[in-house]
Amino acid sequence: MRTASRYLKRWGFTPQKPLRRAYERDPAAVERWKREEYPAIARRARAEHAEIHWADQLGARSDHQAGRSYGRRGRTPVIPGTGQRFRANMMSSITNRGHLCFLVFDGSFNAEVFIRFCRRLLRQRRRRIFLIVDGHPVHRSAAVRDWLQANRRRIRMFFLPGYSPELNPDEYLNNDVKTNAIGRQRPATKDELILNLEQYLRDTQRRPHIVRNYFKAEPIQYAAG
Repeated sequence: MRTASRYLKRWGFTPQKPLRRAYERDPAAVERWKREEYPAIARRARAEHAEIHWADQLGARSDHQAGRSYGRRGRTPVIPGTGQRFRANMMSSITNRGHLCFLVFDGSFNAEVFIRFCRRLLRQRRRRIFLIVDGHPVHRSAAVRDWLQANRRRIRMFFLPGYSPELNPDEYLNNDVKTNAIGRQRPATKDELILNLEQYLRDTQRRPHIVRNYFKAEPIQYAAG
């Protein structure tokens, strides 16, 4: 075992947590998105002076735990927290220039919530919006289609390949929020959870360099320019 470990280290292998990939993911569609579809969207955005926004949803749970602590061998550290389970939801969009728009809401994600988020996005940004999302059924609903058609001069929606969350830069914002606004805060009530989310997101809005840094991750670099 020691010999195998030395060889692996010499060859540049290190212990790593593997990424999860869905069986349904189509590698050819992912490659086509990177080489053809997204560059075409970027060219069109430049021609129409539009902003490209990447959007996603997040469910925040009170029992989410993040980070590590120290303890004596065989004695796992204990961190106090509420025994109640509650949640809140969030939708956000980011750009590779560091802009962030978000909506924290209670209840299920549906067409009404998505349209409310899009209206907020249009109020905050003056340029035309190219919104890139995943294939969630809400994004493809008739109500959303009708609203987008009525507002086609201001906003247009594009879909990522299926089962490919690693292509969406907004996933990195989600991971950041789950770790720092939820997992390390341990809210005692739903109101406190919502307040933590909103405060953390507002703080991130004021620091666009943090948002730009999400695009430095290797799977996202294709969208950084």
